[in-house]
Amino acid sequence: MSPDAPGLARYAQHEADTRGRRYAEPPPRHRTEYQRDRDRIVHSTAFRRLVYKTQVFVNHEGDLYRTRLTHSLEVAQIARSVARALGLNEPLSEAICLAHDLGHTPFGHAGQDALNECMREFGGFEHNLQSLRVVDELEERYADFPGLNLTFETREGVLKHCSAANARRLGELGERFLERRQPSLEAQLANLADAIAYNNHDLDDGLRAGLLTLDELREVAIFRRQYDLVAARYPGLGLRRLVHEVVRRMIDYLVNDLVDASTAALAAAAPASVADVRARSQPLLTFSAQVEAEQLELKKHLHRHLYRHYRVLRMTTKARRVVHSLFTVLLDDVELMPTEHQEAALRMEADDGRPGRARAVADYIAGMTDRYAILEHQRLFDPSERT
Repeated sequence: MSPDAPGLARYAQHEADTRGRRYAEPPPRHRTEYQRDRDRIVHSTAFRRLVYKTQVFVNHEGDLYRTRLTHSLEVAQIARSVARALGLNEPLSEAICLAHDLGHTPFGHAGQDALNECMREFGGFEHNLQSLRVVDELEERYADFPGLNLTFETREGVLKHCSAANARRLGELGERFLERRQPSLEAQLANLADAIAYNNHDLDDGLRAGLLTLDELREVAIFRRQYDLVAARYPGLGLRRLVHEVVRRMIDYLVNDLVDASTAALAAAAPASVADVRARSQPLLTFSAQVEAEQLELKKHLHRHLYRHYRVLRMTTKARRVVHSLFTVLLDDVELMPTEHQEAALRMEADDGRPGRARAVADYIAGMTDRYAILEHQRLFDPSERT
């Protein structure tokens, strides 16, 4: 087994302490176990599909907006920087970040909400659980096992949320939700890096789309502080460069606060190992109280002015209709799906009845990109469209 990188803190996840993989494999020769996880994720089909899955704006609305792929890369970049500063396991942090959205539906949260509504009587749908399902079962790349056969620690980080009912079905992976324990610091970091990237890059995309305005954003403390500094130092700077500079500084401000506040929390708690981290009832990685409040203010502003903007709502309403229509027609007749998905639906129905059939349909829809879902909807409902 490859050694951990030097400088790893005692409370980090050390490779020697991994709980291993679901299926035993020889150790990698020239990389660590967590680097192997990262590489498998990057080479997966689900990861490639993220390039055509929406963040806020549906894929065909413009080439410059974030997608789930660019978002995942940006989350991983932030996490690597913080992991290095705190002495955490950088490859593990990166692997979790790159995998965290693999189970996301087309059309972002609108697609997820619609698919959850469709699956309500069949156990529901949640993208964190679907990401785990992707890496455990749905990826088909290796002769010796289904899925990607990732380490326990990467899989743990992918599963950000989980209901008690679902946790009971997940065995060792669900125990922490039932016992109210914490995941590794690397998993905690992935959650916080996700929040940093999500808020700041949605802000950037919202400005580019003309749905947010500088005047409105200057009412938000975390934006106003950096905007005033940039405007004073660079008078006359063009709009795009000004916005990029402000967003860059906001991310830097948040990352520095996360490192400083987490360093203080770790010093106060003095965990001697990752076991001490897991035994706690609350996360150890954190923002300061001031920055947490500022983040919440920004999040509320984005919800009110971006996510609830009429242009976004029009698109998400259409997206929900597409998902509902696809689910209804495919559940009624699974022979309308490609052959491999038909076979999966019939096999899962034989094992688990109609819920199994519904889960197979949900797997098919969740794996779609935005453009594929729109095209499939046209094929099934537009008489003039070629099948």
